[in-house]
Amino acid sequence: MVKKLKLNLVRNFFRENGIFVFKPFDLQKYFVVSPNTASLFLSRNVKQGNIIKLRKNYYVFAGEYISEFMLANRIYAPSYVSFEYALMFYGIIPETVYSITSASTKTTREFIVRGVNYTYHHIKRKAFIGYGKKYFDGQMGLVAEPEKALADYLYYVVLGKKSLSDRIDLHAVKIKKLKEYARLFARPKLINLIDQIYDDFKRDR
Repeated sequence: MVKKLKLNLVRNFFRENGIFVFKPFDLQKYFVVSPNTASLFLSRNVKQGNIIKLRKNYYVFAGEYISEFMLANRIYAPSYVSFEYALMFYGIIPETVYSITSASTKTTREFIVRGVNYTYHHIKRKAFIGYGKKYFDGQMGLVAEPEKALADYLYYVVLGKKSLSDRIDLHAVKIKKLKEYARLFARPKLINLIDQIYDDFKRDR
């Protein structure tokens, strides 16, 4: 006999276990059903509007609040929120950033999910540190420390792939820690850029 999945049972189980974004494999794993049963359950409920497909193999229940930080981590992993979005979050840059920017050891990619742009920039595994857990309405997201977010961002500036903001606020940034993270990228120009920005910041204070 084919085991059936019930919408409310699945929704309550995932909610109780903090699973807000799920894949077909999660249904197979937690409810011991076949890939075909999981696929039919998802396609039927997507058509009925009970479940929303974010991108290939990633789903959420309709009406559920999903933190952008947690969603960013989940739809392309491993990753953590960094670069301009994290810098805006910490108040290091004043600009409003609409794209959720993240660092990943995987290939650079970009997705539009629920009308929001999620951008992932590749960094080498050695530099994939300096992030931690933060909670947004009970949902956990991985976010770079202020110094790591700035190091990631300035690394891409040095590569010529990002423009340098002329309004970087270093008040809450620990320069020694920033340089420690910057050295992970093994780019002397990155350290020189940090020195230049710090000198300009001190001069303008």
